[in-house]
Amino acid sequence: MRNRILALAALAAAIGSPLAAQAQSTVGRAPAVVDSGPTIAVEQRPAFRDYVVEQRVPAFRIPDRVVVGATLPESGITYYDVPQRFGATTYRYTVVNGETVLVEPRSRRIVEVLD
Repeated sequence: MRNRILALAALAAAIGSPLAAQAQSTVGRAPAVVDSGPTIAVEQRPAFRDYVVEQRVPAFRIPDRVVVGATLPESGITYYDVPQRFGATTYRYTVVNGETVLVEPRSRRIVEVLD
């Protein structure tokens, strides 16, 4: 019984450590990618920003700051597919508070703020 409790405590500590490190990585730093999934390459970003402007996607307003790791509201925001020419990505994009963001569609979590 004692070994089970120790094993569960060790497992909880191992699982919690990456989450704590991930949360700390966004404090006091410029926006960065939270996940290691494929995003838009740096050299493709100017063309992608131009694409977003050309598409005239509606901008949404939220009362919170637009930062990496923030979760967007469940309703009221439309997400758009990133065209294949900007790289294969599972993320979607939208414009929130004037910022173009990449979002993980299932969790609605911002994974990158494109400047």
